Amino acid sequence: MIIEPKTRGFICLTSHPKGCEQNILNQIEYVKERPVKNGPKKVLVIGASTGFGLASRITAAYGSNAATIGAFFEKPPTEGRPASPGWYNSAAFEAQAHKDGLYAKSINGDAFSNEIKAQTIDLIKADLGEIDLLIYSLASPVRTHPDTGERFKSVLKPIGSTFTDNTVDFHTGEVKEISIAPCTEDDIKNTVNVMGGEDWQMWIDELKSAGVLSKKFKTVAYSYIGPSLTEAVYRKGTIGRAKDHLEATAFKITDTLKDVNGKAYVSVNKALVTQASSAIPVIPLYISLLYKVMKEKGIHEGCIEQIERLFNARLYAENLELDEAGRIRIDDWEMREDVQAKVLELWKQATTETLPEIGDLKGYETDFYNLFGFKVEGVDYDEDVNEIVSIPGLQ
Repeated sequence: MIIEPKTRGFICLTSHPKGCEQNILNQIEYVKERPVKNGPKKVLVIGASTGFGLASRITAAYGSNAATIGAFFEKPPTEGRPASPGWYNSAAFEAQAHKDGLYAKSINGDAFSNEIKAQTIDLIKADLGEIDLLIYSLASPVRTHPDTGERFKSVLKPIGSTFTDNTVDFHTGEVKEISIAPCTEDDIKNTVNVMGGEDWQMWIDELKSAGVLSKKFKTVAYSYIGPSLTEAVYRKGTIGRAKDHLEATAFKITDTLKDVNGKAYVSVNKALVTQASSAIPVIPLYISLLYKVMKEKGIHEGCIEQIERLFNARLYAENLELDEAGRIRIDDWEMREDVQAKVLELWKQATTETLPEIGDLKGYETDFYNLFGFKVEGVDYDEDVNEIVSIPGLQ
């Protein structure tokens, strides 16, 4: 079939298998040139099919020849209906990994559930024996608690008062004011239950109890802080409370890992175009300005560049530097004073008319479509493609 992008708001309803495949091959080639010294060898990635989780799996596999297991929740293709992009990403990664002699298997299902945890542990026991790194990179908006059955839904809201500022519709380029009403206490509770650290802790507890964590085991979860421009709706909003909980959980997990000399870290990453970030008001305008500034300064990174630098310059470097709160900061280039000062200056100038010149809306839009396998260089979108693609190592 001929597959074209069909969008609704910040979501693309279709994805392209060849475009996703080319994205994967590009990332693999990038990592191959930057091997990770003393990197991990047996890796589990929770949320392995898109964004930072996918980049982590690629970096582990092709940076240090690691065997990888990926867990995710993706929609398979049916005749006449493409799969979700994460399905095609995982299919392309595993096909290439197997071709290159690397172990790679995947589990598709609700990673919050007890069943998927048990299935993953059984696979580790059968094939790897143990793991030395777990990347926790779930970005689901909802969670059903595996023990109580209670369903939680996260929200993107400020705390205390209505938030009003500018945002951009990246499809049209229109800069407009947006207001978001403050959250309730239940909104905070729900968001923390979805995006906080409880499930990360549960994964570690189950893996440790099963005896599949190696000595000097490491685990990393991903977070974001961002600038003052976005803090009301992000870091000081409902998501921020969830991230606070996630970061506090890292210390609790480290305490539980003492007998295996293990460590848990939170890595604060750069603002990037992801399916999740596209849904957050204000962030698209901020990112379009940030991209412009960082590209002009020669310090722009996408997901794969961020995670490769995380592995090489932080996680597996001889000396791991942490900030005053015990976090890894790989957002250091984004948060440089000169970068933020310039973004703030541009923010005050941003209108529908000025944004094409002062921002990188085209770069934002391209990155958004790339997430779904569209607008990828070297792909013929007029070509008839088979939407039915299998994941070679799917269990």
